[in-house]
Amino acid sequence: MFQADVYMERRKTLMERLESDLILFLGNEESPMNYGANPYPFRQDSSFLYYFGLDDPGLAALIDADEDRICLFGDDPTVDDLVWTGPRPSLAERAQSVGVSETAPATHLAERLESARRRQRRIHYLPPYRAETISRLSRLLHVSEEEAIQGASESLILAAVAQRSIKERREIEQMETAHSVTRDMHLMAMKRSVPGAHEREIAGAMEGLARSRGCALAFPTIFTKHGETLHNPWHVNVLQAGDLVINDSAAESPEHYASDITRTIPVGGVFNSRQKAIYSIVLQTQLNAIDAIRPGVEYREIHYLACLTLARGLQDEGLLQGRTINAVEAGAHTLFFPHGVGHMLGLDAHDMENLGEDYVGYTPSIQRRSDFGWKSLRLAKALETGYVVTVEPGLYFIPALIDQWRAENRCGEFICYDRLEEYRHFGGVRIEDDVEVTDNGHRVLGTPIPKTIEEVEALASA
Repeated sequence: MFQADVYMERRKTLMERLESDLILFLGNEESPMNYGANPYPFRQDSSFLYYFGLDDPGLAALIDADEDRICLFGDDPTVDDLVWTGPRPSLAERAQSVGVSETAPATHLAERLESARRRQRRIHYLPPYRAETISRLSRLLHVSEEEAIQGASESLILAAVAQRSIKERREIEQMETAHSVTRDMHLMAMKRSVPGAHEREIAGAMEGLARSRGCALAFPTIFTKHGETLHNPWHVNVLQAGDLVINDSAAESPEHYASDITRTIPVGGVFNSRQKAIYSIVLQTQLNAIDAIRPGVEYREIHYLACLTLARGLQDEGLLQGRTINAVEAGAHTLFFPHGVGHMLGLDAHDMENLGEDYVGYTPSIQRRSDFGWKSLRLAKALETGYVVTVEPGLYFIPALIDQWRAENRCGEFICYDRLEEYRHFGGVRIEDDVEVTDNGHRVLGTPIPKTIEEVEALASA
């Protein structure tokens, strides 16, 4: 964790923004895989980490903005606990390490909240996303589970999003720590993507590398020759010469800050002419999008730039026709590019997504569009210095989607469906990097990870 004064300053800023009332933070609990003594690997709630830094289950915190009082709730380890876990710091020691002087047993939280309810004090909390947290809130606040979900505080959400969106230098350093491990994961994957290799072997080796460096995965690895399935979680295929593999994988730093990188690898070390053409379109789109990043630019404009660049490339390949801007306005490009060009990055790979994408990526004046493709854009609002974003355009050839659109003759004046049949089993290409918004423009995080055709082919054929 960071030094205590970091968390003290963060909490002070939050209290100044809310000014009054109570702020409740529930840390995550352990979740059993198949029985109580066999839990999933523990991951603390990211907002609890941001404001309190403590990476243990069973904790909660209550901030009284009126009285400038903060209490950490939890329990000291018992002798029975220590048999299994070894020596652990007391609750008071853990609280002191993050600048909190008041502690209380976990059971006292209900009493404190009940007292606040009797005095008709408002209790702010962030949206719960785990079933056990929803159930706990329901019991603590004496409301139904649906009411617990609906009762999340919009003012607290807005305050937390505003604060967490601007990354401190120490946070960016953590993301670059994660990036350095991620870079080695991707270099290894490029070298191991040879004919006859199993996807699971390479995905497993990348996870092992991350864990050997003291990191976890930032999200479940996507490593697949079926890149047309955008979040393909399976690693069941055997690689063959000529396959394209999408590797969307990344490490999470010991302080839980994420990186998020994607590369596309030619199995056998050489892109064929068609693969090279599609890859070149995506790479140029990504470079153009990165170059456009600077404070004040709306990210939806960068997404639109990516759409235009991809559409022009598809026209050059004979897959789209007509005036480019008209094809994009009609949504023809979304058959090939059905997601957004990027998202916020931080303590979460999709940073703060649990607080609500519309709060994180949109504003009252910049609203989410509902049409296909655009509705999946996670970030649209104007960029600010200190944001860290991903830039990840892609082109995908999804047979089920192609068939549906062709049956409807959707965008038939722009999409060359006969030509598209030749690409039915192409798969997909995605290229992604992490970018910091600086005062004067942008900076791509970390040591560069090879992505030109020449660089990728050299590594994949080594």
